[in-house]
Amino acid sequence: MDEKKLERMSSGEGFIAALDQSGGRTPSTLRDYGIPDSTYHSKEEMYDLIHDMRKRILMSPEFTSHHILGAIIFEDTMKRQIEGLYTADYLWQKKHILPFLSIDEGLLPEENGVQLMKDIPNLEEKVLDAKEHHVFGTKQRSFIHHANEEGIKAVVAQQFELAKKVFHLGLVPTIEPEIDIHAKDKAQAEEILKKAIIAELNVLPKEVKILLKLSLPSKPDYYRELMDYEQVVRLVALSGGFSRTEADQKLAENHGMIASFSRALLEDLSYQETDFEFDLYLHQAIDQIDEASRI
Repeated sequence: MDEKKLERMSSGEGFIAALDQSGGRTPSTLRDYGIPDSTYHSKEEMYDLIHDMRKRILMSPEFTSHHILGAIIFEDTMKRQIEGLYTADYLWQKKHILPFLSIDEGLLPEENGVQLMKDIPNLEEKVLDAKEHHVFGTKQRSFIHHANEEGIKAVVAQQFELAKKVFHLGLVPTIEPEIDIHAKDKAQAEEILKKAIIAELNVLPKEVKILLKLSLPSKPDYYRELMDYEQVVRLVALSGGFSRTEADQKLAENHGMIASFSRALLEDLSYQETDFEFDLYLHQAIDQIDEASRI
């Protein structure tokens, strides 16, 4: 493991840009970007368009390591090039930004109030391929709908088991058990989730390093104690459907937690914007998210 990169992630200032929209989320991301479904007629054309969007973001002069520590990308993006370099190499060599790869294969149907991750039958191949492309870490997402103790414990157990496999294959995993921000029992779900994470951290070998990516909590600083564990490289927040203004306000209440926003980062960006407009709106979004992450 590259200690220089690990130090950059553990102590650097800024946030992680989540640019890994994939599968069923790609069409809605393109629509939000101003590209209707009728624009493309195949999956290949769809991925060409989403790559062009990501490339425009990554190549923007506003997208720099001064504000951004890492960027989460999709497998298709990892295997494409920007200015003659594979995307992960472009991020690190040209921008000094750490690349992460989203590795989950989607979610299973809801059971016990949660959606576990689908099996990843080619996990070792996928992680080793990411290493070959000089990716730093991974991200894997589960989803919690309700405060069901059995379901949440199953989510956390699955996440940590996968994280240990990823780490021993040479990458730094990001555990993401997202909680529905609209759940009526969200606070209770957070209580169960934190206890389950602490139980796993208490038995996790000290040498294993992870990031924790969690929904913004109902109570400020609720997850702060998780940063005291030496296995936790960084505690990061997902926007989870909040607007950027809402997400930034909530993030600023959680000291030491940094952003890993997707929709909240992209909400003002549009295909139709001139480069000047695009860079201006991206600058505003990055500046606001970065400010909230530094508090």
